[in-house]
Amino acid sequence: MLNISFYGVRGSTPCSCDATRQIGGNTACVVVEATGELPIILDMGTGFRYYGEALEAAGKPAFQGTALVTHLHWDHVQGIPFFRPLLHPDSKLRIVGPPQTNSTLAEEVGKFVTPPLFPVRLNALPGTVDFVETDRSTAISAGSCTITTASVPHCGETNGYRIQNSIGSVAYISDHQQPADGSFTVAPEVIDLCRDVDVLIHDAQYSQEEFESRADWGHSTPQYALEVAKRAGAKRLVLFHHDPSHSDEWVRATESTIAKAGAAVGIDVVAAYEGLQLTSG
Repeated sequence: MLNISFYGVRGSTPCSCDATRQIGGNTACVVVEATGELPIILDMGTGFRYYGEALEAAGKPAFQGTALVTHLHWDHVQGIPFFRPLLHPDSKLRIVGPPQTNSTLAEEVGKFVTPPLFPVRLNALPGTVDFVETDRSTAISAGSCTITTASVPHCGETNGYRIQNSIGSVAYISDHQQPADGSFTVAPEVIDLCRDVDVLIHDAQYSQEEFESRADWGHSTPQYALEVAKRAGAKRLVLFHHDPSHSDEWVRATESTIAKAGAAVGIDVVAAYEGLQLTSG
């Protein structure tokens, strides 16, 4: 069984107000755990800080595990220096991410975890952080899980990930550029990554009306997310990367609409929220 926990579900920027209280205002961070194994983290937005607090509250001040970063936009990495377990010398975090042009993953992260943007450099934290740039043709192992990677259309180098073991499977497409003409063409490598997956976590940031004026901003509509799930044969779709301007009421109304359309084609649909826990397998 794969246990899936959501600590951050927003895109672009964290938001905190009464209108977003139920869904939550932290940016992307999802944790996948096979029973008895080290955790696999999907993105390290501001929700990553709260995951660290949850570990400490559970009596686990040190951390060992793997973090899969889709890309280096701020809303997906801002939580790195605020992850309190990295203050423990026994912590070991492996960060996996897309290859960088004329640089390395470690160098790019080091550019923002450094003065004057942050008080100290990443190597000043007592925990150990290792960086791995993905060769998208080679699978990564993490306990019983196999992690496969594909390039996803977005703004800059962006990965999608699939985590699978003999019991369950999860695909994570946090940021996905729907074709700017509004069509529902899907890149073959994205379909292959999500093929017959138990749970697909997919970008659903913009309404169809918003997309018309933001067609090249790198994101999807909920309707497009459902189309990806349908073509890939996914069993469950999780609407993710909610726009910071979308209220709890907006997200719930959209969830209801897409869930009805999903039910008609045999796909269970739910909108991600902080504290949501799902299982695969």
